[in-house]
Order: sequence, then structure tokens, then C-alpha cells
Amino acid sequence: MDAHSPENLYPYTVSRPIYSNPTFEEDNERQAREERTLRERLSRTCGCSGRQALKVVKGVFPVIDWLSRYPIREWLPSDVISGVSTGLVCSLQGLAYALLVSVAPVYGLYSAFFPILTYFLLGTSRHISVGPFPVTCLMVGSVVLTLAPDDHFLLPGNGTGVNGTEADGIVVDVEAMEAQRIMVASSMTVLVGLFQVVMGLLQVGFLVRYLSDPLVGGFTTAAAFHVLISQLKIVLSVPTNNHSGCFSILYTLIDVFTNIRQTNRADLVAGLLTIVIVMAVKEVNSKFRHKIPVPIPIEVIVTVVAAGISYATELESRYGASIVHSIPRGFAPAQPPNTELLWNILGSSFSTAVVGYAVAVSVAKVYAAKHDYTIDGNQELIAFGFSNVFCGCFSGFVASTALSRTAVQESTGGKSQVAGIISAVMVMIVILALGNLLEPLQKSVLAAIVIANLKGMFMQVTEVPTLWRQNRADCFIWLATCLASVVLGLDVGLLAGLVFEMGTVVVRTQFPACSTLGNIPEMDARNKFPGIKIFKCNAPIYFANIDYFKERLRVTVGFDSVRVFKKRNKALKKIHKLIKKGKLRATEVSLGVDNKGFESEQDSGRESGQVEDGDWPVPEVEVRVDWALELPVRVSVPKVQIHSLVLDFSAVSFLDVVAVIKEFLRIGVNVYIAGCDDEIVRKMEALSFFDEEVTRDLLFLSVHDAILFIKLETANGSMQDAMVEGLSLMQDCKEPPPFTEEEDLIETYDNHSNSGEAALRQLSITLDFGVD
Repeated sequence: MDAHSPENLYPYTVSRPIYSNPTFEEDNERQAREERTLRERLSRTCGCSGRQALKVVKGVFPVIDWLSRYPIREWLPSDVISGVSTGLVCSLQGLAYALLVSVAPVYGLYSAFFPILTYFLLGTSRHISVGPFPVTCLMVGSVVLTLAPDDHFLLPGNGTGVNGTEADGIVVDVEAMEAQRIMVASSMTVLVGLFQVVMGLLQVGFLVRYLSDPLVGGFTTAAAFHVLISQLKIVLSVPTNNHSGCFSILYTLIDVFTNIRQTNRADLVAGLLTIVIVMAVKEVNSKFRHKIPVPIPIEVIVTVVAAGISYATELESRYGASIVHSIPRGFAPAQPPNTELLWNILGSSFSTAVVGYAVAVSVAKVYAAKHDYTIDGNQELIAFGFSNVFCGCFSGFVASTALSRTAVQESTGGKSQVAGIISAVMVMIVILALGNLLEPLQKSVLAAIVIANLKGMFMQVTEVPTLWRQNRADCFIWLATCLASVVLGLDVGLLAGLVFEMGTVVVRTQFPACSTLGNIPEMDARNKFPGIKIFKCNAPIYFANIDYFKERLRVTVGFDSVRVFKKRNKALKKIHKLIKKGKLRATEVSLGVDNKGFESEQDSGRESGQVEDGDWPVPEVEVRVDWALELPVRVSVPKVQIHSLVLDFSAVSFLDVVAVIKEFLRIGVNVYIAGCDDEIVRKMEALSFFDEEVTRDLLFLSVHDAILFIKLETANGSMQDAMVEGLSLMQDCKEPPPFTEEEDLIETYDNHSNSGEAALRQLSITLDFGVD
């Protein structure tokens, strides 16, 4: 049965008084907000007890909370299996992502090990795998190539030295270049960590919310293009110059195709086979993930096989293949960052800190929602900040999380960060014992593994048609961010995308959706609201969109209140001049008041010819004007067809419309505001929104209350018709006219003179004129 069929629509009746905000507060006592002094707030915030101290410690070190409740028998076996699988992937991805940073592969192993240790203590996510992420690695790599390019380490020579490579008679000091590059990368990592720690301590994790999903999607897709091009030269094993910044992709492609004939066939074949095999097996893992208990660790298998083939066939000596060469055992000693570099990498470090945190928190939220727990965004900032500081001091580079690596940790049964610790142990084993076994591995295989893992980032392109159908503003954000990041580089492109996103927010709030409300014709065609307009705005009203709001309101009511005011001013000035000159007289006053004496004095004065300008025997003549009828002067005054305007502000969070309201009040249109919540009313009071004209009586709980009140007032006759108004004009020759020439220049309410405003406020009833 249809849930919306007539027999399932039950009518109901609500019986209550018509409530304006003041009457509602009279019937329902308004609770005063408790205001604490600064001392009370500090005592409450800084007060310390045993329970509060334990809560603070658990907040800083979440591991104390969850590890004390860790179910060993249920979770430990799954965490061990997950940790071993993830550790192998971490090791290989660390080696591969080091190529993006343009440093030796061993530093990628350090970056896959150290951040896990601190995140285990400080992090709040149970499932993410902390370590290198392609986008942040590429952002660090662009800075490394900018500050430590090959050109800075060229030495003249005729041959290759122990620590150099020859190119056209020029020797590159590889050792010095590697030392400088890892110094730049580690210093930048420490600075990224400091930025994240400071942001976490200042509780500004909410700033990352400005990186919307379309912006992140466009940015990461552009980063995937950068990663692809940067690894293409390694797969082909062709010489290229180091490019970064604007049009770096184009310059790199030009170098690649210029030297395409120098492609090493062994590296190309190994790279292409790796891409095909890894992507194919990953598709199998994805398609049969419910049937396969543990995903096939294809990266590990391919790496081991490729290293074995390279060692057995001596690809480097026979075919000139580019291999990893040296992976030294053990850890590099701790070293402080180079403070001289910090000022040169300030902007890039901040953008990298934001991107790394945004990606990590996004992934963490997905798995937190899936497994029904919460994460603390500000604590995550602190956790990643200290992880990066710690990692940078031990020659690592920026840590975030990789989607594929986290998926492996979660899909293999990982329940907590115990799996992360076990994966760190696996990476440590590779660093201390197994690293030398991977020395024959071709770099093209590592580059191919990186490219194969970009599929998910490239597939984000399929979101564009959906965004176009759902929200074109989001689609434009995606496209603009992607294009800017591809053309201008990742750091500048991210900034450009963020500025474009903020621009769309301003545009969307500057041109909000506004609508006119009324009865549904099918419900009751006869129940109209004559003389009443209901106007709704669905966005905050502030300085940027107040003009658009006024324009839409002007279209809705059918007239410009400012223009009406000016035209009435002009007409009244002319009427005033005619009366002063004796060319206009009152012939009939519909007030029910005996006014014969007033008329006889006027008539006698006019007949005798003794009346001149300024010589009226009566000091004050009250003239009453009906703006709906024809005026005795040639002034086209726009007609005002309404007497009441209801503004539905139920969707408005803050507003600045007091001038707009007064523009209508001065021409006799009563304005009512409906739907404002208590917080908006408090802001109105704090901003002195209300005065003698704009009172709290114009506030109503709902549009329905306002309409019922207007109808009741109209039926009782207590509401004056806005089209029937009058003016009291002083006729004493010694009094200056109440309307001056400056009134014609009026554009806004705040510029009006008090005399014209006071005169218009007195308009009320009808007068018939006679003209001599």
C-alpha cells in the first residue's frame, strides 16, 4: 500500500496562542545564560584532581587507555598476521617512495620505521599504517631538487671516481649530493612536524576542513600525474634534467622524449612486466577479497623474484640496468635539522603538513566509522607532528599514510596499532639484516610498483561526471585544483585550488537561494495573503550578499523602497510649495471632524487677495495624502501594493538587515521576522539591532504565527493601510520647509535626514485637493 495514499494521511490540529518572541518569553521563562568570570573559567580549566590528571594523561597518550583494555587472545593473532604482511609492504614501499624524494632507497626504510613508534604512543586510529605517502614524498622531492640539484655537485674530470659518476667529462659528486639532499629532506620533515604539533596544540585541526573532498580529489589526481611522470624516466632509464615548479611535467616529458632512444630495454621490460603483474593481481585481490583470507602480497613476490633474476643474470654488468646498489645495514645516527634551510622551505613545509594530515585523517575517519570508534583530530595532529620530528631527526622524510598499505593492514585482520608495531619490527629486520639482498633490484621495478599503486588515485577522474550532475561548483573546484596542480606544481597548485574554493564559497553565499512563500494553490485556491509578502533567504546575510538580498527582495515585493521614499519626498516638497504659494487648498477632509472654520478662513483670505506667501493666518495646516490616488502634482510615485512583509530567517545564521527593515518601515510597510532562533536574537541584542522603530515585537516564532497576527490586526482595524498615509506640514512663514534638496540624493536609510523621515512617518489618511 502506498504510504502517501489519502487513507494514510492523518490530519492533526495544533491549538496554541499566536506567539511573537516577547509573548513566548512571557509564557515560557527565558533562561539566563550563565556568565563566568575569567577567574572561574581559569579555575575550572586549570583545576587539577586525580581523575582529571589521569584523563589528561590518557588524552596525551591514548595508548594507555586502549592498551589496558587490549583483548590479547582475541586480537593478538590477527595483529601478528596483519603486522607481518603490512611490514613487508612497508619495506618495499619505503624503498620505492624514496625515489620520489630523490634520495637513496635506504632512507625510505627509515621513513617506514620511525614514525610508527611515536604514532603507536600518541595516535588515536587503530588501523592506519603510518609511513611514506606518494603525494607528500613528491612534495618533499620537489623541494629537494630545487635546493640540491645535480648542477650544484658537478666536478671536472675525465673518468669516474669512487664517489662520482661521469657524464660527458663531468663528474657528479654523488656522496656530497646524497648528503645534501637527505639533509634538505630531513630538515623539511622536522619543520613539517613542528607545524603539525603547533596546530595540534592550538586546537586548529578544523582548518583542514577547508580542504573539501573535491579539492583533495583534484589535488591527489594531479599528484598522481606528477608521480607517474617522475617515475616514467626511471622505468625507461633515460637521462633527464631535474625540474620542479611551474610546467615541470612538460619539461620532464620533453627531456624523456628527447632522450627516448637511450632507453634501457632491460629496465623497460622489467618495469612494464611489474606494472602489468602487480595491477592484475591487485584486481584479483579486490574481486575475491571475501574468498581470499589474506591478500596476495604481490609487491613482495615481484620484488624478490626481480632481485633474484637481476642477481642471477647480472643485468647491470651485461645490459647496463640501473639497480639499487647499496643498502647499508643499521641506522643512520641522529642529526639535527639544518636551520639555515628552514626559511627557504617554510611555505612548502606548511602545505605539506596540511596535505599529509588531511590525507591521514580522511583515511582514519573512514576506518573509524567502519569499526565504530572515534578519532581525535587535534590529537592526530600532535601524533603525526611528533612522528615527523622524530623521523626527520633520524634521516627520514615526511610520514602520512598510504591508502593501499592501510587497506592491507585492515584487510589482513589488523585490530589495533599492535599490528603497526609488528610491521615496524619487520622493517627493522630488513634494515638490519635483509637489506643487502635487495641491492641487485632494478630501480625500474620499484618505480613500476609506485605506478601500479596509483590506480586508485587516477580512478578519481571518474568522479567528475558525477560531480557535474550533483554540484557543478564542486566539479569546478575539482577541475581547477587538478589543472592548477598539474601546471603550477603541487604546492602552488594547492594554494590556487584553495583560493578558488574560497571564491566559490563567497560566490555561493553572495548569491544565496531566495524564494517567495505562499499557499499551495491545490490546497486552498481562495486562501491568499492579500497585501502580504513572505520572503525567505537560505543563507547568512552579511556585507557581501546584502546587495543581492535587497535586489531579490525588491523583485519579490515589486517596488524599490528607497525609490518610493525619494519619489514621495519629491511629491511632498511640491505639494508643500503649492500650499505656500496658495495654489493648493483643501476641499474635503474625510475625518468626520468639523473643519468649516478652517475652510472659511482659507476661502476668505484667497477671495480678498490678501494672502501672500508666508502670510497664512493659521500657523499649521494638516494635509493628508493618499498615495494610491492621483496626486495634485506631476510626480510618478511607485505604488506600494502590500502593507506587510514577513522575512523567513529560519535558515539564516547571522544577519545585517536593520537598514533594509527601516527602508520598508519608513514607507509604511510593516516588517516581521520569523524563524530566528534564540542565538540569533542574542546577537541582535548584542549588536543593538533593536531601537524605537525596530522592536522585538516584530520577531515571531514561525511564519504561520506572523501571518495569523497580521490577519488578526487587519481584521480588527488596528493596522493602518500602508497605501493611505498623510503628512503634517508646517505653514508658518518663519519655519523652513521640512524637505530639502538633499533628499533627492538619498540612496540608503542611514543617509536620510531626520526631517524627511519624521515627515513621512506621519502619513496616514485621505485628502481631496483643489487647485487654484
